[in-house]
Amino acid sequence: MIFRELNHGKCKTYLIACKNTRKAVLVDPIREKVDRYLSFLAYHGLKLEDVIDTHSHADHRTATFELNDLTGCSVIMHRQAPAPHVDIHVEDGETVTVGDIAIKILHTPGHTPDGISLFLKDRVLTGDTLLIRGTGRCDFAGGDPGAEFDSITQKLFDLPDETLVFPAHDYRGNTHSTIGEEKRLNPRVSGRARQDYIDLMNNLGLPLPEKIQEVLQPNQSALEDDRIAFPTLAELNQVRQLTPEEVQGLLTISSPPLLLDVREPEEYTGELGHIAGSMLIPLKNLPARAGELETYKDRHIVAICRAGVRSTTAAAILTGLGFEQITNLKGGMVEWNDRGLPVKH
Repeated sequence: MIFRELNHGKCKTYLIACKNTRKAVLVDPIREKVDRYLSFLAYHGLKLEDVIDTHSHADHRTATFELNDLTGCSVIMHRQAPAPHVDIHVEDGETVTVGDIAIKILHTPGHTPDGISLFLKDRVLTGDTLLIRGTGRCDFAGGDPGAEFDSITQKLFDLPDETLVFPAHDYRGNTHSTIGEEKRLNPRVSGRARQDYIDLMNNLGLPLPEKIQEVLQPNQSALEDDRIAFPTLAELNQVRQLTPEEVQGLLTISSPPLLLDVREPEEYTGELGHIAGSMLIPLKNLPARAGELETYKDRHIVAICRAGVRSTTAAAILTGLGFEQITNLKGGMVEWNDRGLPVKH
């Protein structure tokens, strides 16, 4: 196996390649380094098969979709990842192969709902869930400190103590640690009870990442369009969320809401299907096509997408345009399907 960290900075991108087949995967690539990645691959005679984002990033733009366009490689993320154009959605316990190398997927949510770690025999890439002497923040993008504590203590700490730890970020110049060292020395989790960890993470008071709106929401939507003014976090937090059961109940009343699906057309008819009677207006087209919804301005509208993230953005955009009865399907079509509710393909 060829294993390299390519950025040598605070944001880590890892290359995993098979010496025998020369097939390679990049983990957590950043957009500003695309030329560097392509040059490295060409110099070493490696073919990029896949790119994996361990989670939806909030502090840098992902390069996964650009690398997909340039090389034809597959984009791999967890099933709960909100972005469109993901070629392979993975779940806990599945295996991704790169030539002769097997990579086991561990679903490790907490920093984000779609967080995964990648286990390769003697090492684990922990994304932003477990850092060296730290852990990923849980105060935005669907973070959940209780889920993160469980991910660390029940999944990552179940790995052998000698397992090498390679996080997606490091701010102190570290390159790697081990599971055993983090069990003993990580001040956020070592000797700490679950509720203590939740209290700690809920009161860190960290500043938001710089330009979070220009980074997080494009990463979540795979959109490159300056004409779309993404809502602020405060505006997103004001969107009312409805569970799948609540939405299903509303569909039985005499004046049901309009269901507005903001996914891409291939998603609408894809594996998750859509809710019968829903109107499709992809998020990228919503500002230009909002006029089509004028006749529904006094009607309840429920926004829908894959995981409930793009649709929250859509709901906030429509609220800013004067639509007053906008809610969002929490968890999107992923959660709708998981609850066994009816879909149409």
